[in-house]
Amino acid sequence: MTGEHDSLTRRDLLARAAGAGALANFAPALVSRPIQPRAKRIIYLFQSGGPSQMDTFDYKPILDARHGEQLPDSIRRGQRLTGMSGNQTSIPVARSPFEFRQHGQCGAWVSSLLPNTAKVVDELTIIRSMHTNAINHDPAITFFQTGSEVAGRPSLPAWLSFGLGSGNPNLPASVVLVTKNKGGQPLYARLWGAGFLPSRHQGVQLRAGADPVLYLSNPKGVTRAMRRDVLDDLRALHELQLEREGDPEIASRIAQYEMAYRMQESVPDVVDFSDEPDEVFTLYGEDARNPGTFAANCLLARRLIERDVRFVQLFHQGWDQHGSLKGGISRQCKETDRASAALVCDLKRRGLLDDTIVVWGGEFGRTAYSQGKLTPNGFGRDHHPRCFSMWMAGGGFRQGLVYGETDDFSYNIVDKPASVHDLHATLLYLLGIDHEQLVFKHQGRRYRLTDVHGEVMHAWLA
Repeated sequence: MTGEHDSLTRRDLLARAAGAGALANFAPALVSRPIQPRAKRIIYLFQSGGPSQMDTFDYKPILDARHGEQLPDSIRRGQRLTGMSGNQTSIPVARSPFEFRQHGQCGAWVSSLLPNTAKVVDELTIIRSMHTNAINHDPAITFFQTGSEVAGRPSLPAWLSFGLGSGNPNLPASVVLVTKNKGGQPLYARLWGAGFLPSRHQGVQLRAGADPVLYLSNPKGVTRAMRRDVLDDLRALHELQLEREGDPEIASRIAQYEMAYRMQESVPDVVDFSDEPDEVFTLYGEDARNPGTFAANCLLARRLIERDVRFVQLFHQGWDQHGSLKGGISRQCKETDRASAALVCDLKRRGLLDDTIVVWGGEFGRTAYSQGKLTPNGFGRDHHPRCFSMWMAGGGFRQGLVYGETDDFSYNIVDKPASVHDLHATLLYLLGIDHEQLVFKHQGRRYRLTDVHGEVMHAWLA
C-alpha cells in the first residue's frame, strides 16, 4: 500500500476529500499479500509518565531481600542513567511497597494496586518484556505515537486512517480524550497528528464540557441552513483553487469542513450519557458521571467505537513518580484501575471485545533503585527504557498470556524482548495491514510507521 502526491487528478483528490479511505484508493498494492483482519478498532489507554512495572505487573521478590543494598554492577552493566539520578553517589535497591498475588487461571502476578484489573487477567495479554530507545518523556512518547523519536512523523491513528479510512463518515477516524485536571508531562496535538500525510487523517480531541470541540457549534444567529450555504460556496471556491494549483491539502481542507458540519449533529449524541442505565455507572464507577474523568472517558470510548470510530486514545497523565512513589502511584491506580477493567468487561458482554483491541501502557518503565534518598514513603523511581510492562485485550490477542521475562531486578530483559516497532507491526496486522506495505512517499523517500523494523508477534495472538 503506497501513497504520494504525484499524478493525482482533480477527480482523485475530490474523491478522497469526500471520504474515500486510502484502502479503496490503493487496494491493488495489497492484493499480493492479503491479511484477514481480526479487529476493526483500537482503544488505547495511554498512561503518560511511565508506570512502574515492579509495582504493577512484574513481581520481583528479590527486591525485598536486597532492599537498601546497592544495585549490583552486574545488573546495571554500565548503562546510562538520566541526569536526575546519574549523579547520585548511591543507587539503593527499593522494594515494592505493595503486595503481589497470583490471579486467574493464568496465574498472573498482579499488585494490590490493581484489584479490578486482577479480576480480568484471563482476558489479557500481559507483556513484561517491552523495551524502547528513549530515556526521556518527549522522545519516548513520540516514539510510541509515531514510530520515531523525532517529531513530525504521522501518528499511529493517522496511519490507520490513511490505510483503512473512516468507519463512520459523520465522526473522525480517530478521537483523543485527555483526563481533565491532571498534571505531568505535556501532551501535544502532534502526538495524534497527521505529520506529512494529508491533514484529514489527524485525530480530533474531544474536551469535557458543553463544547467538546472548539468552534464546532454555530454562533448565535447562524442557523444550520446558513452554515450549509456558506460551506457550499466555500467548497466551490476551493474546487477552483484545487483545479488551478493541484495542492492535495486543499482537498483535505474541503473534507475537514464537511466533517465539522456533520459532527455538529453526531458529537452531541455520542457525548450524551443520558441513555446509559445506572448499572453502567456502577460498573465503571461514579466518576463516569463526571465528564473528563478517566472513567467517563472509558465509557465515552466505548460509545465512540460502537459508532465505528476506528481509533480512540485516552491519555492519563501523572505516572512520573520521581518521588513519593507510594502515594502517587496509589492515586493513579485508584483513578484508572476500575474503569480500565470495566471497559474490558463492558466490551465483552456487548460482543465488541472480539473485534476491538484494548491497549494499556506508558512510554517506558521505572528503575529498581531509588531516585533520591531511600525512605519508607518518600522514595521515587527514575525512568527506565530497558524493560517495562503493558497489556492488551481482545481483537485477536491471546487470553491469559503472560509473555516475556526480566531479570531478578526488573532491570534487563532475559527472555522474549518486544520492541515498540513490534507492537505497531502487530496492531496493524490484526487490523488487516502488512506493516511493510503501508507506505507513503514524502520528499523522495518512502516512509512506514515501523520504518525498517518491526516483527508481527504471532506468539501474542490467539
